[in-house]
Amino acid sequence: MEKRIDQVSLFQVSEINVSYKPKFKASERPKVSSSKDVFNILYNNWDLDRLELQEQFKIVLLNRANRVIGIYEVSSGGMAGTLADPKLIFSTALKCCASGIILSHYAKQLVM
Repeated sequence: MEKRIDQVSLFQVSEINVSYKPKFKASERPKVSSSKDVFNILYNNWDLDRLELQEQFKIVLLNRANRVIGIYEVSSGGMAGTLADPKLIFSTALKCCASGIILSHYAKQLVM
């Protein structure tokens, strides 16, 4: 009887579903060839009103041709910090088949 219960528990596992739905053709995505390109892409996609209040951590996901697959906000914290969980970063990159990852962090600098 005990052996029968162990065999049944081997087959009771959760199904994992991974999906990625691109909205643009690869040729229509912006290409990254320098840090200035990344800055411009991030700057144009960042909510500048939130930058005054919260630290944010985002990743830019790239394909093999250095074209931007997308930007993912990993975390948004308070005025003094935010956490970036590596599991979220890598699972997102794997989910969309990214070949490159650019990490970005923004914190408002107080000038005295």
